[in-house]
Parts: sequence; C-alpha cells; structure tokens
Amino acid sequence: MTELVLGVVVGSRAYGLSGPASDHDRRGVFVAPTRSFWTLDKPPTHIDGPLDEQFSWEIERFCTLALQANPTVLEVLWSPVVETVTWAGTELLSARDAFLSQKVASTYGQYARDQLKKVASRRERTGETNWKQAMHMVRLLLAGAHVLRTGSVLVDVTPFRSSLLDIKNGSVPWDVVTAQAAALQTDLAAALSATDLPESPDRTAVNHLLSRVRERALT
Repeated sequence: MTELVLGVVVGSRAYGLSGPASDHDRRGVFVAPTRSFWTLDKPPTHIDGPLDEQFSWEIERFCTLALQANPTVLEVLWSPVVETVTWAGTELLSARDAFLSQKVASTYGQYARDQLKKVASRRERTGETNWKQAMHMVRLLLAGAHVLRTGSVLVDVTPFRSSLLDIKNGSVPWDVVTAQAAALQTDLAAALSATDLPESPDRTAVNHLLSRVRERALT
C-alpha cells in the first residue's frame, strides 16, 4: 500500500491569485513499499489522487524531477498550503534546498518561452489570446529570478496579484505583455550571473534522503 507523505495545494489558491470559483489544485508525494520494487511489476511513478483534484508522484520520481529544476515540482516543496505531511514528508521538506541549482534559470526561462510561443501561435492562428497562459508566463519569469536571488521558490505572488490579474483579465495590451516578458528574461539572466546557487543540485543529499525513506518502508 502506498502512503501519501506530502500533500499540498498549488495553483491559484497557493499563488494568491484565486477567486471564489477557483479550483483546489493539489499535488502530492507518496512512498511505495520498498519490496514492491523487487518484482517485475514496479509500482506506479505517479497516480491521480487520493484527494480530489490531486496528482501525486512516487518520491523517487518526484526527486528526479526536482533535481532537474522542474518548476511545477519545486513549487510543491515551497507551497504555503500544506494539507498532509508525515515523517518522510518532513524529511523531504527539510532537504528541499538540495534540489536548487543554477538549472532553474534554464527551466523557468524555457517554460516561460514555451508559454509565450503557444500564446503567440494561437493568436496568429485564431486571433484569440489565452490571457491566463500569458499571466503564468510572466509569473514563471518573476519566480525564476526570485529563486536565483534568494534561494527560495516563490509560490505566493500576492505582491504581484494586481498586475498579474490585469494580464489574466486581458486589460494589458499584448505588446506590453511581450515587452514585459523580454525585460523579465533579461532580469532572469542578470539574476543568474549574480546567484549564489550551486551549478548543480546536491544529489548526494537527495540519495541519502531516499535511502532513509526506502529503509523505513522496508516492511
């Protein structure tokens, strides 16, 4: 039986951008029994649930993605809304700094560029603008520079709520949004040049974490 060891709220309710009808997007980390890895049929790397609107990763898969500086995964470790945490979840949160490295500059920057490309492509194809996607593109760039400068993942963007919601609501002209994105990409590069984050994450610390979890789950 798998065990949910960390469950958090992400999305608009964690970002400080929610409204009355916003979903409760949830993400989690679970631990599969160690013995389940000793057979041909391995446990799943991810599952839907167990709570509504929740997607959960097995801890090894989660760690792999976090080491790659995946923005969606890193947000789980810094979410201000924690619903479930066990001893293994506490261990994971205690080791969260080990996942951070200069890789965040490329992952956050690339995610934002991909978002911008998708929005621009849709505008050219249909004349419609996905303003919500444009807002998250800007949010990602703000968050990326913040990680590089502070060593902490920015999830709650309440200080930027008004300006971000203006983009989401379509109140900001598209050319202004693209100009802001270009300026934020420049700022991201500047943050990278001055960051104190290591070039690579601390895989040794993460391996020690996984070893402790697997040993305890050996029943």
